[in-house]
Amino acid sequence: MTQQSHHRQIVLDTETTGMNMDAGPHYLGHRVIEIGCVEVINRRLTGRHFHVYLKPDRKVDEEAIQVHGITDAFLADKPAFTAKVDEFLAFVSGAELVAHNAPFDVGFLDYEMELMGRPERMARLCKITDTLALARQLFPGKRNNLDVLCDRYGIDNGHRTLHGALLDAEILADVYLLMTGGQTKLNLQSDTGQQEGANAQGIRRLSATRPALKVIRAGAQELQAHEDRLDLVMKKGGSCLWRGE
Repeated sequence: MTQQSHHRQIVLDTETTGMNMDAGPHYLGHRVIEIGCVEVINRRLTGRHFHVYLKPDRKVDEEAIQVHGITDAFLADKPAFTAKVDEFLAFVSGAELVAHNAPFDVGFLDYEMELMGRPERMARLCKITDTLALARQLFPGKRNNLDVLCDRYGIDNGHRTLHGALLDAEILADVYLLMTGGQTKLNLQSDTGQQEGANAQGIRRLSATRPALKVIRAGAQELQAHEDRLDLVMKKGGSCLWRGE
């Protein structure tokens, strides 16, 4: 019962020195250069986060720079992973760790700790949830990268021109909560961007010229019926969210 009332999740993303996916980039000597995490408790973002840029002992591949925009010059004065590992592990330990293509991020983090000679491994510290695997179950045969999922669930990520670990973690938290909250597809656009319905764009972002929705308020009889129902709930030993009890 206590675990249900305080379910802590950490939504995580990393950026790395290389993007080559063959055999796992960490085996090719690539390193973590940014970690972004946001905290979710009982399916609500708490505002707490962990974010750090890290200086690797190698150059960042040009291909990776084109994706995340993080250069060697920018990282020159940043701390090493060794200086931040304890703070990072304290933030994530014991939580459910949620990441998109989790084996990628977890593999890199485990590799960093392996290089330090530390025994910790992410799967021993956290329950790992892979949102990419979840998305593939929900949308088999479809593209399921983060940008596509934002479009599919009506999440505005228009400010996102380059990847960034903290920004991606915040966006992924929104995507994950929608994916696991019984929500259906919120817009009518295909993954190719072709419109499948006249209101597809409008569902994602309300037009400034759209007229205000008409509000129909409850009448006196309806309000009384509602209060009578709440009284019945209270008599049966229930709790009433509407009455703050």
